[in-house]
Amino acid sequence: MELVKSLNKKGIYSTIDVLGESVKNKEEAVGAKNKALEVLEIIHEYNLPANLSIKPTQMGLSIDENIAFKQISELTERAKKINNFIRIDMEDSPYTDSTFKLLKRLKENYDNTGVVVQAYLKRTYDDVIMLNKIGTNYRLCKGIYIEPRSIAFKGKQEIRDNYLKILEAILKAGNYVGIATHDEYLIKAAKKMIKDLNIPKDKFEFQMLLGVREDLRNKINSEGYKIRIYVPFGKDWYAYSVRRLKENPQIAGYIFRSLFMINR
Repeated sequence: MELVKSLNKKGIYSTIDVLGESVKNKEEAVGAKNKALEVLEIIHEYNLPANLSIKPTQMGLSIDENIAFKQISELTERAKKINNFIRIDMEDSPYTDSTFKLLKRLKENYDNTGVVVQAYLKRTYDDVIMLNKIGTNYRLCKGIYIEPRSIAFKGKQEIRDNYLKILEAILKAGNYVGIATHDEYLIKAAKKMIKDLNIPKDKFEFQMLLGVREDLRNKINSEGYKIRIYVPFGKDWYAYSVRRLKENPQIAGYIFRSLFMINR
């Protein structure tokens, strides 16, 4: 709570990620939902400029789609009552179709939910063309899970090119997008695209991870763009951190600087 408040003093928004992934049974899924509800209540009680990010397998998707749908529906219902938003994170490829199916079911009753799409997957552009038709709210990132070359781009520039292709499709469709990246090449290209397409500022925001490229974060913020920081919360920090380090070893430097308060 204090961290989110300190970010807000700088004009920065947050999304709180209650850490945790695949649960083993329904009871664990219910427990994860209850933790997420606690976070929603704190956001509401203290009027924090933050929404909630959740992993679908944390809510039981790896056990049964209906269990996950029930847990996330309860979260989304509560979020709607307090004028908040639920972001459904994307996990590795075995769950891509079931996550989109979950989103479509939720959107039959709720407009305060959205999903993450990953630019390194070869299928994502076609997925976005389909999801644009139902007015999807997106978080667009490069992607973090290790996937086979048959379904995922591996080259740095081809991932960048696909990212921008997907971003253009989202913006031209008029849907909202969180442009989630620390890549200055993509940020510069996104700004140019937004200007060229004359996209209003209420149709996008930039998003970054907590503690990573704070210099770039502050620059984006100072330029008047809306920026949201992904704030992890909870005891399951280890698996989260290892995934981030595998995605980008440079993040290790940012983590150490944050831990030891260097240059603060």
